[in-house]
Amino acid sequence: MNEPARTVRIDTSVNGEAVRTDVPVRQNLVDFLRDRLGLTGTHVGCEHGVCGACTVIVDGALVRGCLMLAVQVDGCTVQTIEGADASGRLAVLQACFHERNALQCGFCTPGMLLTAAALLEREPAPSRETIRKFISGNFCRCTGYQAIVDAVQDAARRTAGAADNAAVGMPAVADPAPDKLSAHNGAVDTHTADNP
Repeated sequence: MNEPARTVRIDTSVNGEAVRTDVPVRQNLVDFLRDRLGLTGTHVGCEHGVCGACTVIVDGALVRGCLMLAVQVDGCTVQTIEGADASGRLAVLQACFHERNALQCGFCTPGMLLTAAALLEREPAPSRETIRKFISGNFCRCTGYQAIVDAVQDAARRTAGAADNAAVGMPAVADPAPDKLSAHNGAVDTHTADNP
């Protein structure tokens, strides 16, 4: 009787680099990325797929790295926060997260950024409710989500503004500094009767 294989060879692309290696058949993707490839921006949180800390992109889709085995990415393209950051894809979101104080301990931030970027690719001008629903699978224990929603909405505005300016041949211009601050951490209070 043949003993079952303990490792399997995979060929994949991670952040644009070809990876060919043997992986244990039961190793999950997040552990492979962190322990074998040293890509520690993807975090291990709940290990049940509910917190979003291990979010990565596989063949263009958001996936939970704790629920996917490394052998399943054979032949796939994987992008982690490090790869998305290096591409410049997240620059506007990162700036908005920083300006809105939408990160504190930073544990959820990589998954939150990848999720927000996916939303903005799908829907360039999402409502606050749409943002809340889309990021609802990513837990943040520090910020209370308000600043995160504000940051995603700011990024949508900036991205739309840059696209509008590019369409008419104008350089992109950063949003002006907000003049209305709330008493909470200097965060901008954007809530008005027409912007709940």
